Amino acid sequence: MTTTAADTTAPNDGDERGQASGHTSAQESVPHGGHGYAKQKDQHLKRLRRIEGQIRGLQRMVEEDVYCIDILTQVSAGTKALQSFALQLLEEHLRHCVASAAVESAARGEEEGTSEVDTKVAEATAAIARLLRT
Repeated sequence: MTTTAADTTAPNDGDERGQASGHTSAQESVPHGGHGYAKQKDQHLKRLRRIEGQIRGLQRMVEEDVYCIDILTQVSAGTKALQSFALQLLEEHLRHCVASAAVESAARGEEEGTSEVDTKVAEATAAIARLLRT
């Protein structure tokens, strides 16, 4: 049960809104035609299922009384896979939501949309802070 290059690489464009962690944005609907990660949804789900399999493997290792260091090695692999997934979603959020807010802000003459850009940047900053605490 090890991570592969497929666990840490994937296409990069889209949006992360925190649903996987139970968080939702103050803005429930996305006016830009959906979440940026929608184009990669099937790939994301496949990747998450692979990570889920790693976690289930950890449960089996504990049930089978595997040596603790071997379990810790697999915990590290699962943690890295989740971190990589989170970073990809963050990049997709920046490319889609933040960029779309900036384009829309410019189209409106900037003053009106500046708060939306600031909100998107603040969301991304908060997500980065949560990732760094782990």
